[in-house]
Amino acid sequence: MYLLTSLLLLGSLALTQAQSSRCSPRPGDYDLALNGVASQISNLQLPTMGYARNAIDGIKDTTYRDGSCTHTTQILNPWWQVDLQESYRISKIIITNRQDCCAERLLGAEVRIGNHPNNRNPVCGTVTRLDSATLAFCCNGMVGRYVSVVIPGQVQYLTLCEVEVYGRR
Repeated sequence: MYLLTSLLLLGSLALTQAQSSRCSPRPGDYDLALNGVASQISNLQLPTMGYARNAIDGIKDTTYRDGSCTHTTQILNPWWQVDLQESYRISKIIITNRQDCCAERLLGAEVRIGNHPNNRNPVCGTVTRLDSATLAFCCNGMVGRYVSVVIPGQVQYLTLCEVEVYGRR
């Protein structure tokens, strides 16, 4: 029985990974975040750097000091969010993580989508691996106005270099 359960779980995991590797925006989907309004729980006080809007500027530079990444203070449950201004059907989210240092800070972060601005929306995916600067999440048509990245239950900094949200009305 244990072997059967293990094989079923392993098969389910392999299927999930295979589906997520094939995930791509549907024809007609575009990066909705570029027209959104970004916010975050706090700003690390460094001149012109670290602001929430930096994650939706279309620049995928992974070096924080180049000025295109976000950065919160070290705080419990740090979050970043983009308000898309209306609800969309989201197919895929791509996060570009910082690579000059500290990439591991993003481990455990949850990507959430929904219509509530409180960051307690359903989870599309969780950061469990950091084998690439870009992390893709298949959201399979989840509907929402708000997309957030939250690191729950940790006192941590949150840094994002780009967040792309693909979907349609």
